[in-house]
Amino acid sequence: MPDLVTGNAAIGQSGGPTAVINQSLAGIVEGLQTGLAASGQVKRIIGLRHGVRGLLKPGAEGFVDLTTIGKDKLEAIAGTPSAALGSTRDKPDEAYCEKILTSCRKHEIRYFFYIGGNDSADTCRIVSEKARAAGYELRCFHVPKTIDNDLLENDHTPGFPSAARYVTLAHMGDALDNASLGGIKINIIMGRNAGFLTAAASLARGGQSDGAAPADRSPPHLIYLPEVPFSTDAFLADVEAVYARLGRCQIAVSEGIRDAKGEEIAPKLMGTGEVDAHGNVQLSGSGALGDGLSDLVKKGLTPKGGKTPRVRADTFGYLQRCWPYTSPVDAEEARAVGHFAAELAAKGDAAVSTILVRTSNAPYRAECRRADLAAVARRTRHVPPEFIAGSNDITDAFIDYCRPLVGDLPKLERL
Repeated sequence: MPDLVTGNAAIGQSGGPTAVINQSLAGIVEGLQTGLAASGQVKRIIGLRHGVRGLLKPGAEGFVDLTTIGKDKLEAIAGTPSAALGSTRDKPDEAYCEKILTSCRKHEIRYFFYIGGNDSADTCRIVSEKARAAGYELRCFHVPKTIDNDLLENDHTPGFPSAARYVTLAHMGDALDNASLGGIKINIIMGRNAGFLTAAASLARGGQSDGAAPADRSPPHLIYLPEVPFSTDAFLADVEAVYARLGRCQIAVSEGIRDAKGEEIAPKLMGTGEVDAHGNVQLSGSGALGDGLSDLVKKGLTPKGGKTPRVRADTFGYLQRCWPYTSPVDAEEARAVGHFAAELAAKGDAAVSTILVRTSNAPYRAECRRADLAAVARRTRHVPPEFIAGSNDITDAFIDYCRPLVGDLPKLERL
């Protein structure tokens, strides 16, 4: 039996919510209730209101006692989208993490579980290092979550499959709308630095594109990722070629598309835009990129003295994150990584990020494993070259990768 420290456990949720983040919360709580809490090492299971912010509130104002939460209640929470405890966008620096450690000492927290992306992994890393330097026994566990699918070491991250399912279904229905009325339709999809979610729109085709020309592909005809330099001139030429032949064109565009210099396209089209807490131009809460691309297409494709083509744009935005009809694979795996973190804690592990590793594609299988926090913290995974086809499409390899994750899709038919 490993040497286990006795104290309280704290669980927080961080970053953008997802449809399955509460499955991870439930997995951790379940694992603790049947493991360290049952053996007496964990005295209380504390839920943190709005992530690490809960630790900085006076007394226990930011705490929710989850020690004896009932199975039925926990199951209902697990199946509910968005962060049940509330989330935070805070990116703790050294000074902030020092305050976190001070609060952990004050409340006898010895096990810290943080569900989130690479910044959450970095918070765990810094707090763990500070605790070790101070001689305070604190075990830190990062549990992965992000619809962007951009965490290193992971085959994919909980939250992504459900968001990919939403993007796929939305494009399936939108393609029929576009075919009914014609015109050019632009859909802006989340992903500032990684284009996995935008690439998922390709699943709406119902099969592989086999390297076909844009006008010969099932919609979406064009897909633009932030990993590929975006040229407005090439974009207009791509759209014109499809529209001239089909009278319609459906386009999936990542909100984070960049030019050859690595500069984001959205701020250029927006002129000036709302800036978030970290100094980044707000992309997901604004329809400006879609409007800017629409104006670009209207001006670029309107013949002199001729009729302006019908162009519409939708920004999917936050709807992608918490649509309540999840991927079954996603819900199961999100629960599993939380449970696995609690199991690692019971084995005496510390300073760990739980990860998902694919072990088989046909049939699909994946398993939970551990990784060092430093391997995940503050690092971004991008869509690999083998998933990208030219400047406006993805490869069949991506279809094979993503298709098992989203669940069954409806079969749609037209006359």
